[in-house]
Amino acid sequence: MTSLICGSLAFDTIMAFHGRFSEALLADQLHKINVAFLVPSMRREFGGCAGNIAYNLKLLDGDPLVMATIGQDGDSYLERLEALDITTRCISMVPEAYTAQAFITTDAGNNQITAFHPGAMTESHRNRVADAAPVKLAIIAPDGRDGMVEHARDCAELGVPFIFDPGQGLPMFDGEELRKFIRMASYVAVNDYEAELLTGRTGLSLEQIASEVEALVVTRGELGAHIYTGESRIEIPCVPVSAVVDPTGCGDAFRAGMLYGLANDMDWETTGRLASLMGSIKIAHQGGQNHAPSVDEIGERFHQAFGYRYI
Repeated sequence: MTSLICGSLAFDTIMAFHGRFSEALLADQLHKINVAFLVPSMRREFGGCAGNIAYNLKLLDGDPLVMATIGQDGDSYLERLEALDITTRCISMVPEAYTAQAFITTDAGNNQITAFHPGAMTESHRNRVADAAPVKLAIIAPDGRDGMVEHARDCAELGVPFIFDPGQGLPMFDGEELRKFIRMASYVAVNDYEAELLTGRTGLSLEQIASEVEALVVTRGELGAHIYTGESRIEIPCVPVSAVVDPTGCGDAFRAGMLYGLANDMDWETTGRLASLMGSIKIAHQGGQNHAPSVDEIGERFHQAFGYRYI
């Protein structure tokens, strides 16, 4: 089953400052900052929520279809997706803009200063879900504000079940707008911080949100995840990792496991466990798209972690 992934494609430029920001920033001079940080190391990664989710779903031998916008500098991303055999027919180019980009500087204490340029992402509403047909499952991941609204409405009108995954885009919406997303969605996926923000803005408890959808999934980092479905709450354990290298993109890897489980009619316990495993595989690697286990390796790790096979 093809899974439509509506969300951002972005380039992440990640730099390392070997000192500490606190040594260069004077507390009584923050109103007139003029500071430069020497960053001896720098790397550029392919990122964005849609790109990361699609990458992980492809690792599972799923069928991702990305719906996103790129800018005049996006050819290399298209080439990468095509090399991975990920369909690009629903990716639009906005020639007057640059592809969304994050510029992240991390100091020796793992503090970060990030500048984010949305670029072509703000034009994501140009894409239409109807143009992606036939689609039986979708996810609305962080993207341009208008695009998230339009794509959720498109899915609802076309009868396409979708996961509402507001992520870092959640603060763009007020309580009523978020309640509309929930009413249209079949599933909601948030992390524990986003869950607090979602309940605060909507005035709904987690149980009330869960009653509006088929399932509410709340990821909890090293504590695993909770899946609220019906009147039950399923506890999903975190899969132990050999090393915690980089959490960037772990949530996206988890969402890919969700999509695969839903597309293959798995029960929620197995779906959650597979999603948890995908997050643990990702966290042991730098960047959102640099881990590359085979389907057999993923299956074996699942068997080792849970004592049975998901396929």
